[in-house]
Amino acid sequence: MMKDMNVMPVHRLELTGREHLLISGVEDVERFDETGIVMSTSAGMLVVTGENLHIGKLSLDGGELHVDGRIDAVTYEEETASRGGFFSRLFG
Repeated sequence: MMKDMNVMPVHRLELTGREHLLISGVEDVERFDETGIVMSTSAGMLVVTGENLHIGKLSLDGGELHVDGRIDAVTYEEETASRGGFFSRLFG
């Protein structure tokens, strides 16, 4: 059976405790540091905030991202032409 390449990747979040997060449906990682990761997913822009965050595995071919560290929040943001406000405060 042939796989349909136009099918939107499944977006899923799996949080174990507050230390391990598995995200599928990741299309691109916009920015990251130890306090925040901003990525575009098949469900929109996703922001993960916390402390000592590290990307353990990133596979854009498979659309999968593993995050380790203390996860404080996982938030979907509206994409706008100007990303000033929130992103400037997060990474400014």
